[in-house]
Amino acid sequence: MSNSTAKVSPFTQTVVGAVKRLYPEALADKSFDNTGLLLEAPLRPGHLRNSALLTIDLTKAVADEAIARRDSIIIAYHPIIFRPLKSFTLANSQQNSLLRLAQEGISVYSPHTAVDAAPGGLNDWLADIITGQFYRSVPSVQPSPHDRSLITPIQQAPQGFEKAGYGRIVRFLSPQPLGLLVSRVTQGLGDLSGLSVAVPQSVPAGQKYNIQISSVGICAGSGGSMLNGLDVDLLFTGELSHHEALAAIEQGKCVITAFHSNTEREFLKSRMRPALINELEKMVEEKEINEMVDREKWGLVGGFDIAVSEADRDPYEIITSGQTGW
Repeated sequence: MSNSTAKVSPFTQTVVGAVKRLYPEALADKSFDNTGLLLEAPLRPGHLRNSALLTIDLTKAVADEAIARRDSIIIAYHPIIFRPLKSFTLANSQQNSLLRLAQEGISVYSPHTAVDAAPGGLNDWLADIITGQFYRSVPSVQPSPHDRSLITPIQQAPQGFEKAGYGRIVRFLSPQPLGLLVSRVTQGLGDLSGLSVAVPQSVPAGQKYNIQISSVGICAGSGGSMLNGLDVDLLFTGELSHHEALAAIEQGKCVITAFHSNTEREFLKSRMRPALINELEKMVEEKEINEMVDREKWGLVGGFDIAVSEADRDPYEIITSGQTGW
């Protein structure tokens, strides 16, 4: 920060550095995205813990959770600041949360599409789920052999991230039944109660499970613009518009959607949290070896905590006919 009287938590700086190493900002789609450090809050010595909270959406409930936990930083996958602001007011719920977080000294960082594009990132995780790779530790589950490619490769990606890009295409070496893929998705995304599935209207009832799928187009979140027109048998994404789904099944394709953020949230637990913990430890080890820097400078005295928000959830839930108690 340019103001010498204001300092940021060393732990916050260390966490931001670790996230950037895992998901470089250069991978983000800057044509529309707003990634990076969106709120740099001044340090309040002794007030906050060496802890970070991972979330998909930074809602009021998540802000309340971070304040109660006394986290130093929130890593919010979706940018809470997405368009230029002309003012900060308490009347706007999102701005209210940001003002409260700044008052507490809690910073906010968003990696968004950099996570989508990174090798081993969000879209590769979705590909692992639908191919069965995600379950390789379960002896009873046999992964489906396949080839995997990018829909939109990133040109001039940073060194070490040459295979980065947006969206994924999976091509199975032998066709897989749609029902098997649906089962993998419901379990891999956190045992969802249900999915939205669309198939060509010519398929009779009772035969949909066994529709043979040889290729899948994958995009986390809202995949319409990326998946439309793709030459694949199945589109797997968080959401498509009504007309996009109709167009897909009219072309003989199938569709699986899970609601926008349900294709993203479980990634925080299964991949991002352990990767961030490992990267933080690796950064400190490297500094200790190369520069003899102690853990105090990196804000890691007494250890640290990386948690996934318990308040964060998709705004939609599936309510079945006759369901009560909700």
